[in-house]
Amino acid sequence: MSGVDTRNIERDSLFLMAELRVEEIPGSYRVKVRNLSAGGMMAEGGPDVPRGAKLSIELRNIGWVDGVVAWVQDGRFGIAFACEIDPKLARAPVSSGGDLSSPRFTRPSSLFTNGADRGQVRNL
Repeated sequence: MSGVDTRNIERDSLFLMAELRVEEIPGSYRVKVRNLSAGGMMAEGGPDVPRGAKLSIELRNIGWVDGVVAWVQDGRFGIAFACEIDPKLARAPVSSGGDLSSPRFTRPSSLFTNGADRGQVRNL
């Protein structure tokens, strides 16, 4: 972003993990998403990225988004997205889209006694 003051842009403070790929730096890295807006985000962790570096970040429920490092300070950095996103999508729960007939939670078999009576729970 140029010399335009962007501090008034609505942003969501949150804590998510995202996958980061930086041009000129091999590999992918996990970073913490500290805040997110339609035009950019603040991330923490990952490699030391220089200001102006081109990158892609995979955001939950959104997918890969291209951007540029806008600023770097104290282990955190700002990313200006190439295209605006809907930040509310990243807050939404991950949709399973799977078979809902299976139970969401199951009891581990280690809680049962040695196979004899599945109705008795082993004392821990």
